[in-house]
Amino acid sequence: MRPSLIRRASVAALVLAATVTPALAAGPDTATRTDTASRTEIRTGTAVKFAVGAKARLLGEKIVPHKLGFQDTTVGGLSGIDRNPCTGEYVMISDDRSSLQPARFYTARVRVDGAGVHSVDFTGTHPFLQPDGSVHPPVSAGDGRAVDPEEIRVDPWTCRYWWAQEGERPKSPDQPVIQPSIRFAGRSGSYLGQLPLPAAYEVTLGDRGPRRNKAIEAITFGEGGRVLTSAVEGPLLQDGPEPTLEQGAMARVTRQDRGGDVLGQYAYPVERIFTASDPSSPWPPDTGVPSILAFPEDPSRYLVLERTWVAGSGYKIRLYDATTRGATDVRTFDSLAGRDVRPMRKSLVVDFHDLGLSTVDNTEGMTWGPTLPGGERTLVLVSDDNFADDAVTQFVALGIRTR
Repeated sequence: MRPSLIRRASVAALVLAATVTPALAAGPDTATRTDTASRTEIRTGTAVKFAVGAKARLLGEKIVPHKLGFQDTTVGGLSGIDRNPCTGEYVMISDDRSSLQPARFYTARVRVDGAGVHSVDFTGTHPFLQPDGSVHPPVSAGDGRAVDPEEIRVDPWTCRYWWAQEGERPKSPDQPVIQPSIRFAGRSGSYLGQLPLPAAYEVTLGDRGPRRNKAIEAITFGEGGRVLTSAVEGPLLQDGPEPTLEQGAMARVTRQDRGGDVLGQYAYPVERIFTASDPSSPWPPDTGVPSILAFPEDPSRYLVLERTWVAGSGYKIRLYDATTRGATDVRTFDSLAGRDVRPMRKSLVVDFHDLGLSTVDNTEGMTWGPTLPGGERTLVLVSDDNFADDAVTQFVALGIRTR
């Protein structure tokens, strides 16, 4: 999803609307309502504990120079990040669809501790390769072999890479359909295979499957690497409409084993749009789930990132603590519309506007960093600037307490 590109295109329209002011507080924000309703109570005697409820505090941030040149590539579009346990480095995926340079990933040393993000030093970059060893062509080639890279994870068993790409739902029948996929790559980008996906994730030319730019954008390993969980960014076409000011929507979260067998699938409740869009903008709000991260000690528990862009108000980034425990397994449901479904429960961890950051931008990737001396885990996040001049590549570090 590329809301910053939409933002660039709408600048002219916003400038003309001199009498319109941002309406950040004008619309309903449902975080409090949803969080209160979605907490899970566990009763032991007279004590009550919440099953989800992590807390976060800002450790620091670092902004990388815009369009930084590195090894004959342009650094940007960083949509996913993960820490490599074999090297201690971080790997980041760029969502450049081979428009500037071939679809690729970067490695970097990111120095993070309880005092913040001290440095980001890029150490390498490699293109993702096709089975024949060639790089991926741009969308303009029209041959159906382009990719839309969005997420990358380090395999905890091998330290090779698993990466997700959204594919393409064509705008017209004469354009090729490109299916979303989760692929395996060597540490230099070589093609090693891909994971079979649930049938519901298939892009069709009809009214079924993922919406355009709303397919797989989030994957995470759990249970020590035995389980791969993926989330589609927004509701499938057959599952109902996208979020509005009045109501949220359901996105599917799927747990699979390493061979692709589906272990469970659940409905994740995406928040409704937080405020009304500037009426002078031709661009609608854009919202969804760009990243999901498993808690190492609890296979049913995840951090879920929700990112929303609204014309005239910019970005709202919210982090949730969510669980599949008690949620309805919907793997056999052809559609969620009109079904009695118990969704995943979630609790707000933090709204990025409450952190005191220099800017709140298009944050899309997150990973666990080192554990701090006091027991807090670090959470390292990165924003996708989409190579736009009015956006930034921002690394943010949070301290997370799980209880």
